[in-house]
Parts: sequence; C-alpha cells; structure tokens
Amino acid sequence: MRNTVFIMALFCAVAVNGYAQQAPRDTTYNFSIQDCVNYAYQHQHDVANAALDVKSAGYKVQETIGQGLPQISGSATFQDYVKTPNILFPDVFSGPVYGVLNQQKVVNSATGQVISATPPTNGSSSGESKVSFTQKYNLAPGINISQIIFDPNYIVGLQARKTYKQLYERSYTRSKIEVNVSVTKAYYQVLVSAEHLRLLQADIDQLKQQMDETAARNKQGFVEKIDVDRITYQYNSLVTTRENTARLLVLNYELLKFQIGMPIDQNLTLTNKLVDIKLEAATADPTIDTAVYRNRIEYNLLETQKRLDEYNLKSTKGQFLPKLLAVGNYAASFQSNSFSGLYNTNLPSAYIGLTLSVPIFTGFQHLNQVRQSQITVLKAQNDLDDMQKTVNLQISQSKIAYINGLQTLNDQKLNRALAQEVLRVSKIKYEQGVGSSIEVTQAQTAVEDADNTYIQGLYDALVSKVDLDKAYGRIQ
Repeated sequence: MRNTVFIMALFCAVAVNGYAQQAPRDTTYNFSIQDCVNYAYQHQHDVANAALDVKSAGYKVQETIGQGLPQISGSATFQDYVKTPNILFPDVFSGPVYGVLNQQKVVNSATGQVISATPPTNGSSSGESKVSFTQKYNLAPGINISQIIFDPNYIVGLQARKTYKQLYERSYTRSKIEVNVSVTKAYYQVLVSAEHLRLLQADIDQLKQQMDETAARNKQGFVEKIDVDRITYQYNSLVTTRENTARLLVLNYELLKFQIGMPIDQNLTLTNKLVDIKLEAATADPTIDTAVYRNRIEYNLLETQKRLDEYNLKSTKGQFLPKLLAVGNYAASFQSNSFSGLYNTNLPSAYIGLTLSVPIFTGFQHLNQVRQSQITVLKAQNDLDDMQKTVNLQISQSKIAYINGLQTLNDQKLNRALAQEVLRVSKIKYEQGVGSSIEVTQAQTAVEDADNTYIQGLYDALVSKVDLDKAYGRIQ
C-alpha cells in the first residue's frame, strides 16, 4: 500500500511539472510607440491580409507569364464497343470473282457443279452488305502542344504585371499607415488617461488633507458641520471619478492591445511619456507644396489604378488584331477485336501547324468595349484631380485644427495654473479666517474642471498632430 501511494505521488509530481513547463509564462512587453506600430505590422489582421494580397498578386503575375510558355496537355480515350457500328457497303467484288471462277471451270466441292458466274444473294435486294470498320477495343493516347506567337492581350498583360503588383503593394502600405495612425492615437489615449488619473490622485490627496483639516477644526468649533459635509461630498465624488478613470484606463490598454493585435491578457507597459512628445507650432508648416499630394498613398493608389485602366484600354484595342498560335499533336491508336491483342497494332499520327484567328465582324462589340474603357480612364483622371483638391483641403483643415489645438492647450495650461493659484489663496484666506469654505470648495471645483479641460485639450492636440502628419503624407 505504501509503495502504491509513493508511485501515485510520483506520477502526480511529473504531471504537475509537465503542465508547468507547457503553461505559457506571463510576458511583459515594454513598448514605445514605434514598438507598438512594429508589433501591429506583424500581428494586426488588416496588415496581415494586405501582405497576403501582395503575395497573391505575385502569384497572379507568374500566372500571366506562364500563359506565354508552351502549353502541353495529354489525353487518352479507351472504348469497348459492346456492339460495333456497321454501314451498308455495296457488293462490288463478288460479281467479277465469280465470273473468273466460272471461266476457269472451278467446281463447287459440295455440289460437284461448276461455280455459277452469278454470285449467290445474301438476303439484300440491293446487293449491299453490312460491313463494320470499327474494332471492338480502341485506345487512343495523345499529347497536344500550343505556343503563343502573337497575342495582343498577352503582350499587354506582360506590360501591366508590375503595375498590377504595385497596386497591392501600395494597398499594403495604406493598411500600414491606417494601422500606424490608429495605434498612435490609442497609445496617446492611454498616456492621457494615465495623466488624468495622476491629476485626479493629486487633487484627491490635496482634498483629503483639506478634509482632515476641516474636520479637525470642526471638532474645535471653528467651522460648521456643513463645511465638513460639503468637502466630504466633493471628496467622495472625486474618488468615484478616479475609480471610473482607472477602469477607463484598463479599457484603453485593452483597446491598444486590440489595435496592435496583441491578446488582451498579455502585460503591456508603455515606455513613452507625454513629456517625450513634442507639440510644436513649427510642425504645422504654413506653406503647402503644390505637389504634396504625391506623398499621399491614396493619390498613389489612384495613379496606379489609372495606369491599369490604360493597360486595359490597350488590351481592349488589341482585340481588333489577329492572334497566331503554333500547335502540334501526336496521337497513338491501338485497335483490336480482342483485349489481349490490343497493343499488337499501333496506328500513330502527328501534325504541327499554325492557327491564325482574325476578327472580321463582331457586331460592334469590341468598338463599344473600347469606348467603355476610354470612359473608365477619363473617370480615373477625374478621381486624381479630385484627390489633389481633397488632399489640399485636408492639409488646410488639419493645420488649422492643430494650431487651434495648440493655442487652446496653452490657454488651458495657463487656466490650470490660475485655478491652482486661486485655490492656494482661498485656502490661506480660509485658514486666516478671512475667507469662507464655499470659496475654497468653488476654487477646488475650478481646479478639477481645469484639469478635465486640460486633459481633453491635450488629447485633442495629440490627435490633431497625428492627423496633420497623415495629411502631409509624413506617415509611411
């Protein structure tokens, strides 16, 4: 019994040790903004799918090139005629043969008479006989070869292959830019939420000290109970706000993890601080380069699409031109009335040649297809022109939003300093007996409002900076 318990304990220890080795260890990621962006490039599903599209486009290019290589196909046909087909064949041999036999006085051994010059009938009034030219077993293996010599569509396809792949490469770049923007904004949201939580805690610590002092003075009879209740109410409200902000910070972390494609149960620590982010007015260049839209991936995508539309127009026009193919075929033919002797007789055949296809009249289909393709190219040019105007407008809007955000943020910083000074003076006056608790409470409320306004202005300024960089095409 003791040995059994020992063995069971040993197995349990081994099992627990194996599970501990297989269980994933908690990993803490210390990421800067760029680290988060790089991680998203590897794990975010939109970027991953765009990368797969680029790979698929490469295979599509290889498919297009392969159309110009020799096309070889094999075939084999086996037939077992349960009943072979017959045709009625006129009897053109019996008459002359029997005439010669009669002239030579050949005797029929069965009757002992000279064979008649008239052949016997076979039941057909027309003198025709049923004849089959088909063997019961037939096997026909073969091989076909074709090679494009001249095909306008293939030539245009070769010319457009790089542009086709470039379209997906630029789509991949656009996906990376969108992810970069989303991740950066989510990163800033976490930093701002953490800063908000820090300011709330500072206000709570300050208010807690004030609440304790007021309660002590109430016990000494210097202040009324309503003053204690008023500041206690304000303290409790601020604590609730801090708890809500703390939960919101956790949610913002999870949102950032989602944006970069990281499981939300992983540990993520941000290494960048708000002080590391430079918000400078110089970032908003007052001048707009007339060709700045060429830095935008959206414009580059439209350019690429237009080139593809132009190639499609060339391909459509090529339908008026002839096509020339080189063809070749080799086939073997095995025939026999017995399956065992099927391979005894082989009747091979082979040929090489050219196939020329010349369009003569297609009911004006090709002409109308060309006109449709021309309209598509014109629409693509209109989209390019419109994108130039859109980019210029977005730059103007983003620049104004960023400058206004900086100005507002600077004003909010000043207002915070003023609110803190008003609170400090109000507390001094209250302690000296020349001020009221209501003034202190109002000053404290003003500080809290200034902090909230500052936090919102800080996030707005950071977001407008990202939008401005995107508008200028600085994010690639």
